[in-house]
Amino acid sequence: MKQQKTYAVLIGVVLAILGIVGVCLTHQAAIAEDATAGSKMVFAISLILTVLGAVTAIAACLPHRTPDTRTMTMAAMFAALCYIGFTFFKIDIAVGTEKTAFHLGNVFCVLAALFLGGFWGGMSGAVGMTIADLTTAYVTSAPKTFVLKLCIGLITGFVDHKVFKISQEHHSKKHTTVATVLSCTAGMAFNVVADPLVGYFYKMYIMGVPQKAADAWAKMGAATTLVNAIIAVIAASILYAALRPALKRANLFPSL
Repeated sequence: MKQQKTYAVLIGVVLAILGIVGVCLTHQAAIAEDATAGSKMVFAISLILTVLGAVTAIAACLPHRTPDTRTMTMAAMFAALCYIGFTFFKIDIAVGTEKTAFHLGNVFCVLAALFLGGFWGGMSGAVGMTIADLTTAYVTSAPKTFVLKLCIGLITGFVDHKVFKISQEHHSKKHTTVATVLSCTAGMAFNVVADPLVGYFYKMYIMGVPQKAADAWAKMGAATTLVNAIIAVIAASILYAALRPALKRANLFPSL
């Protein structure tokens, strides 16, 4: 186990270094006025590698259980649902040269955290919705998406499983319902504040977007993020209440 953690740390460090080198080499080309889609893609992937490497190295140093096959399978399923929720169930809103969107991706991000816990739920959202960004017109937003969706999962999972201990058997239906709603609300409340705020500085200082354009995007992004958050809290709470007893009957409910 110790050897595996060492390998994971080394892999994380290597990924982070490769990402940093890629960012340094592609940053100017990606933010140029005549930047191509390819240069933006390489820059975004380099940023994601940097973040992924850091997350991998840090996570390897933390005490946690090795995920079983069921957890990994469910994480992959939720990542796919996050991808689908953003790619195929969204309404784009143009803000100058930038975009924001109403979408359903966050529904499955918080739902994954409810079932799998903060880390794997967050990674499901981060991976699924980052891939969605990279394969649509939101490619430059992919690094920001990875970080924010991971944080949504971590916050939702912490409140759900550490504060309310929702995965334990003895809780009443009322306790479970209240805990679910409050956990989803905590994760999405973070996103309502962080998404436009982080997006503003990310677009202005990383992507070189003019201040007025970044400000206009942040204001519209705050509105779409709030609507997305409300939808996510309601939909995820309803889906969790419906799926929890079914998974328990099928002996598929994760034990956290």
